[in-house]
Amino acid sequence: MKSSPTFLLRSTALAAVVPLALAGCGAGLPNDPQFLVDDDGDSLRKVTVVLDWTPNTNHSGLYLAQAEGWFEDEGLTVEIIEPGETSGLQLVAAGQADFAYSVAEGLVPARAAGADVVSVATVIEHNTSSLISLSEDGITRPRDLEGKRYGSYESDLEKALISKLVECDGGDPAKVEFTPLVSDDFRIGLTEDQFDTAWVFDAWDTVRLGEIDGLDVETIAFRDHFDCIPDWYTPLVATSRSLLDDEPDVARGFLAALSRGYDEAASDPDRAAQALLEAAPELDPDLVEASALWLGPQYASGDWGTQRAEVWDGFVSFLEEEGLTESGFDTEAAWTDEFLPGGAGDQP
Repeated sequence: MKSSPTFLLRSTALAAVVPLALAGCGAGLPNDPQFLVDDDGDSLRKVTVVLDWTPNTNHSGLYLAQAEGWFEDEGLTVEIIEPGETSGLQLVAAGQADFAYSVAEGLVPARAAGADVVSVATVIEHNTSSLISLSEDGITRPRDLEGKRYGSYESDLEKALISKLVECDGGDPAKVEFTPLVSDDFRIGLTEDQFDTAWVFDAWDTVRLGEIDGLDVETIAFRDHFDCIPDWYTPLVATSRSLLDDEPDVARGFLAALSRGYDEAASDPDRAAQALLEAAPELDPDLVEASALWLGPQYASGDWGTQRAEVWDGFVSFLEEEGLTESGFDTEAAWTDEFLPGGAGDQP
């Protein structure tokens, strides 16, 4: 992987996403008929899924399901597309793609802007973000950020979350210095003293810096502070309400195969790692294998993909309280578990 998925996702957090007229954009988007006939004469529905970044272990269940032919078992043939200048949510909203990996902080403003996008599964059960620093800097709890330089993506969501964490721990958010990031290489940023701490994903950046690069690092995990800040889904899988209404069997088939892929990735991380490496051989095998092992238990404690109303409600309430979205957002319409294997989860 050329750079960190954390950098892209955080730096674009809460950017407005609106439906676009997308004719001619997005290199590699298919213009073929909706179905193809395989060698056995079976008709397969073509499905496009857009990643949220270049291939990484968050996508391992997808690549494993594709490698094992589980989408074909559901009557589907899947094309995986890496994002370009146009986001996956934009492509889905414009009818140029069927599914997209995204994040809750992208889906909320997209829907607020009128985009026809709905979350149909969470990839990871809980948020796995952390603040990372070199151990020698002594940042072990949020209030230790006082007087420190935080490497910032310069998003409003980010500033609200960091400030809330520090405040909840008895610190003064005004004493945190927000320093714009100049690189997505956190190893360089930390070791060359560009900043003292930054927001990363544990499954990729923390594993890479600590286990692969051998840095002595400390982390403050967001999941240890959900009494202060909300949990939220990142990444998630989204589609359009139009597809759910018009082709519910496509959604059910896609999610059945995807769920099978992530269930297997959880129980056999090495198998998931190898499937990803076969699809993206440019990735570092040591990092992919270590990351897949770390992520395995994070996919779900129960049924993969299941979302919870309390998580969505808590996240949207935080956005409203911080003035990051208009009040009255229809949270219930933003997600559904109806098309996952086994039913509708706890959504009313």
